[in-house]
Amino acid sequence: MKVLTALFAGLLFGLGLLVSGMSSPDKVIGFLNVTGAWDPSLAVVMGGALMVATPLFAVANRRGTAWSGEAICAPRQQVIDRKLVGGAMLFGIGWAIAGLCPGPALVNLIARPVPVATFLTAMVVGLLLSRRD
Repeated sequence: MKVLTALFAGLLFGLGLLVSGMSSPDKVIGFLNVTGAWDPSLAVVMGGALMVATPLFAVANRRGTAWSGEAICAPRQQVIDRKLVGGAMLFGIGWAIAGLCPGPALVNLIARPVPVATFLTAMVVGLLLSRRD
């Protein structure tokens, strides 16, 4: 049941990315181009996602368990440190260069396999390097 729940959530997320047009790197680059032809649609989609997710997170925190029955684990570290800021900056730079983040990259893997596979390979290498302390 947990696998089916995860599959459904992933498919719903991917469908949302496709319907909203957020799987397109051009949308992301247009949003980040604040000095040119700025495209605010990404901000609108993010705002809509926050309006849906915020009350659901509040309900989930009160319940203490996910719909799958697993415990909800909040991050242990609450401190904003150099590693967090550096990682966020690196993520933002990669997002700006490629116009992709992990979700849209997986959605685009079928449509644009070579550039997206290159992005995903770099992402996995970065994840593996981040685990080295």
